[in-house]
Amino acid sequence: MRIFITGGTGNIGQYVTKALLEAGHSLVLLTRTPSRIPAIAALEGVTAVEGNILDLETMDKALRGCDAVVHIALGWGNDPVEMLEHDTKVTLFLANAAEKAGVGKFVYTSSTAAMGNLRDGMDETALLVPSDLYGATKAASELYLLGFKQYYGGQGKYGKTVSLKRNIIRPGYTFSNPAYPGGASQSDTRFLDISKAVLQNEDLSLSENDGTQFLSAAQIAQLYVKLVESELNDEIFLALGRKFVSWADIARIAAEMTPSYTATISPPPDEIKRTPKYYNVDKMANIFGLCFNGDEDLREHIRWNLERAAALLAGKDVHNPYHVW
Repeated sequence: MRIFITGGTGNIGQYVTKALLEAGHSLVLLTRTPSRIPAIAALEGVTAVEGNILDLETMDKALRGCDAVVHIALGWGNDPVEMLEHDTKVTLFLANAAEKAGVGKFVYTSSTAAMGNLRDGMDETALLVPSDLYGATKAASELYLLGFKQYYGGQGKYGKTVSLKRNIIRPGYTFSNPAYPGGASQSDTRFLDISKAVLQNEDLSLSENDGTQFLSAAQIAQLYVKLVESELNDEIFLALGRKFVSWADIARIAAEMTPSYTATISPPPDEIKRTPKYYNVDKMANIFGLCFNGDEDLREHIRWNLERAAALLAGKDVHNPYHVW
């Protein structure tokens, strides 16, 4: 397939780009700065198109002749109207343009934030109760996409039926090392802070209750490939690991990798250990056979942060992998 992809050089997108290419697809890759990661723009099977997701005309032209659209890029705003204009409007424009151009499939990147605060065992059927504008924007985009089943021929009259297959992925906490030289990462700053503390043999006080079901971008990319190659329609998939990992666990892994560490890692003195709440990720496993604990990739990410921390503490220049809106 020929696939138009937004956000294909970012935290998740770089691995989706890699996985789709390895699966034999060709890509039309929208990027604000093709020169930022030459290794991606130079890949065989990639056509780089310079522009951002507010360049609606550029995207309209670029997706023509494609078989699928994979929309990963995030639009941002500081108030409700900006969030609507920069993210939800863009998503709906892309879906509408894809339908009019005869594109067959559309995969949208939402977020667990669309559902709001975690309620134990929540799955794809959970009520959407977003707790901030980001979550509200994702929830709104989801609902518009799911409702985009037909046009109207007038007030109260249904018109042409939509043929575009629309599916949604809701990532949770997704981490990555750069997939290509000069590539991106949106590693939580706590990874680097913990790494610095461990390398400096500092005591750490970290909650055993603070953590999540981590999933790497390389792992979530497998879901994108499965979904874009499927004939599913109007489906939503949560994308997280099965295992709860706390930041205290991460510190212990970093300490294990650092033989010189002899300090202590302990919870706050007044902490009461709680049973973790979980997202239910059975659907991803039941339909596509994808089930991740994330251990190996998480250890590699911690190792990468330890190397970055060591270089920074030594006063060396370190590539800034953060891509922001």
